Amino acid sequence: MRGLRITWAVLRKDLLLERRSFELLPAMALLAIGTMVVLKFSFDQDEISGSLAAGGLIVPLLFAALLGISRLFAGEERDAGIHQFLLSPAPPGAILAAKVAGLALVLAALEVVLVPAFGLLLLGPSLFPVLPQVVLVLILLDLTLATVGGLVAGMALGTRSRELIVPIMVVPLTIPALIAAQKALAPVLAPGADPLVWRWPAVLAIYAVVLALVGSVVGEYLVED
Repeated sequence: MRGLRITWAVLRKDLLLERRSFELLPAMALLAIGTMVVLKFSFDQDEISGSLAAGGLIVPLLFAALLGISRLFAGEERDAGIHQFLLSPAPPGAILAAKVAGLALVLAALEVVLVPAFGLLLLGPSLFPVLPQVVLVLILLDLTLATVGGLVAGMALGTRSRELIVPIMVVPLTIPALIAAQKALAPVLAPGADPLVWRWPAVLAIYAVVLALVGSVVGEYLVED
């Protein structure tokens, strides 16, 4: 219970700072929508569906997540907050858990803007009938991206080459989740909107749980080191 209270306190602090500064979320939204515009011209089609549509939604989300991951511990590094946290009796894993939860919430907030923009800019079929299925897949993908991002950001904490380490490690580690999300979204975003194939969301959920278990074991050592 003590660890949960500390995790909540760190998460609340991060959310309050983001609300006051309002820097990261607009930057992520701008990058994601800019990537979507580039994809629109790259596809050279007025509207897309199926596998192309799934990729057109996942790729901008991945790029925005990379930006968020690279800035995950920026506040603690700038103000030496991580050293003060480690000197306190608080469990080191609590700050990592808070960062993972915060990144998942930021990604969810980003998708409030990203999904409607995707429906207007790229998607051919109507998004409204399949919105619950799309939201479910995106939530599972957010959890995976946030967990991988927290682990990688913890490993890169204090290094000079964080901007290089984050994309080099995050992209390979998220490939199984990205493939599962693409396979789940492709039939849903196709003309006629085929039913969601549940094995792919199940793969996403299992992968997220495995990563969370790994993070619970090694998380505190990453932050301490």
